[in-house]
Amino acid sequence: MFSEVLHFLINIVFSLFGIALIVRAWIFAIRLHPFNPYSQAVLRATDWLVQPIRKVVAPGNRIDWPSLLACWLTALVFLLLTVLTLSGQLPPLASLPPILLTALLTMLKWTFNLILWITLIQAVLSWVNPLAPVMPVLQTLTAPLLDPIRRILPNMGGLDLSPLVLLVLAQVAMMFLQHFTFALFGV
Repeated sequence: MFSEVLHFLINIVFSLFGIALIVRAWIFAIRLHPFNPYSQAVLRATDWLVQPIRKVVAPGNRIDWPSLLACWLTALVFLLLTVLTLSGQLPPLASLPPILLTALLTMLKWTFNLILWITLIQAVLSWVNPLAPVMPVLQTLTAPLLDPIRRILPNMGGLDLSPLVLLVLAQVAMMFLQHFTFALFGV
């Protein structure tokens, strides 16, 4: 019972922090204004890990490599702690390569989960309160993902089905990643 509770808490904390690191990389990629209060919150929550990595790994033109590396390290520690809490011992050194790959897949699962939730929140807010203060940020975050889908979908008048398509695609991607991760490592 205690190990299940501990695993649940570790999952929540590491998933939220990993998602915050992905949001940080996403903010960097779309050039969201750094003085936005939401950007500030993400930057402050993740600076303690990203800034030391930034001294060693430089960010790219559109890709924030230090944030992505920090996210991968977070996923790696998450997986190691998961194995430790569930089995009571660290995995053998021979299983390190699959764990390294599984950390990358965990990052991708967090990314698609983030896409799913941001799109869902934006869709619900567009019906309930389209003038909410967070809507411009959500629209800025999702526009690079929704615009290509909008170009492909036929014009339905005032009905925008692109969030639904993105939700389905993100869910399908998470299902594939979950299956592949379970087949690889059992997580």
